[in-house]
Amino acid sequence: MTTLDKDLASIQEVRNLLTEAKAAQESLAKMSQEQIDRICEAIAASAYEAREKLAKMAHQETGFGIWQDKVVKNSFASKFVWDSIKEMKTVGILNEDKEQKVIDVAVPVGVVAGLIPSTNPTSTVIYKALIAIKAGNAIVFSPHPNALQAILATVEIISKAAEKAGCPKGAIGCMLKPTMQGTAELMKHQYTSLILATGGSAMVKAAYSSGTPAIGVGPGNGPAYIEKSADIPLAVKRIMDSKTFDNGTICASEQSIIAETSNKAEVIAELKKQGAYFLSPEESAQLERYIMRPNGSMNPQIVGKSVQAIAELTHLSVPKEARVLIAEETKVGHKVPYSREKLAPILAFYTVGNWEEACELAMDILYHEGAGHTMMIHSQNDEVIRQFGLKKPVSRVLVNTPGALGGIGATTNLAPALTLGCGAVGGSSTSDNISPANLFNVRRIAYGIRELEDLREQPVSSSGFNEEQLVDTLVERILAKLQ
Repeated sequence: MTTLDKDLASIQEVRNLLTEAKAAQESLAKMSQEQIDRICEAIAASAYEAREKLAKMAHQETGFGIWQDKVVKNSFASKFVWDSIKEMKTVGILNEDKEQKVIDVAVPVGVVAGLIPSTNPTSTVIYKALIAIKAGNAIVFSPHPNALQAILATVEIISKAAEKAGCPKGAIGCMLKPTMQGTAELMKHQYTSLILATGGSAMVKAAYSSGTPAIGVGPGNGPAYIEKSADIPLAVKRIMDSKTFDNGTICASEQSIIAETSNKAEVIAELKKQGAYFLSPEESAQLERYIMRPNGSMNPQIVGKSVQAIAELTHLSVPKEARVLIAEETKVGHKVPYSREKLAPILAFYTVGNWEEACELAMDILYHEGAGHTMMIHSQNDEVIRQFGLKKPVSRVLVNTPGALGGIGATTNLAPALTLGCGAVGGSSTSDNISPANLFNVRRIAYGIRELEDLREQPVSSSGFNEEQLVDTLVERILAKLQ
């Protein structure tokens, strides 16, 4: 018996999964809102029940983050997300405007390809499955190979629960043999209607280049500005909470701090008090060599690792109680590692003279990396906050809240999501926190209310165009038809 090569076997597996998903989605599309919601509730409940088991699996397999924080992520992706969307209308008639004579109807996109990263593997599967099924779609996952077992376990748990609640078999599928060729087939196949891409820049770019509609997210590189009116102890607490949460693996987490000359000493003192370790120039240079690889990408050896693990890797001697490593920086650029995204408890520290300089520096950082994603500001000055909101090239300006948890909607009223759109400036198709609303189209039933005669120009009087007469005539005819 001939054995298929791994890439060919992966491609065939994807084709089989998509065939099953397409048939399952056709059944989902015929279901009522109540039936869909019953399935989603089962998915959320089963994932929530298994939140600790899956968190430990993800941590053990990837070596990233803190398993206790991954429990929080799984809880967020299941219970928190479901609570936020369970009342959302996603099936059938969404709205009927009797006055304007327009009816909106939800139309599922079809089969969704879900690309899953290794940094948030189990929580992303739960979240993407929930929002896809809620919108009446099937979903097929392409798992990151480094988190394959944790992802497969998650898919097995939620798919069994979904099927028990009436979901057609095959509506939630996952590749068992992930390869680049198989993922390419998943993204380009005619049965794939939409790609939800969460992962590295190369993967997101491939999604947008596939020829299939895609929602992808670029890198986060959010600066956190501590303006002179800020409550400094609280601002520092929030930044530390965010940057240490799951060892910084959420892309909305802070990557740099911007302080003012007037509050620099107080900010540094408070950071040290709360567990930050400021690197000396020599130590900073030593760590810098490990942040990026020669090709300019983030070094996976530091991703999601603790301060102590990073210190051991880089031969640094830091206090045992250190929670975050901070390097003072003055430069920004592709070849300035501290100014870039670091999915680890490492921060750059910049100093500016005033909020105008902070504004320019934040934009410089973001345009080099992280445009369209997220930034944070800690301030009590509403005018400064508004100026940042008006000018920054990001989709989320988070005010007085931890970046990691505020960006995903856990500590803010943004839509709870683990896929954060970066808008056109970030190379994304949307700036939304992705929800079921992004996964269905809207068919509009529109009744005619005017005839051609209503649109024709009225005669021009000797004094010129009789605008008043035209308006009166149009109004009379429209009102007559609406009655």
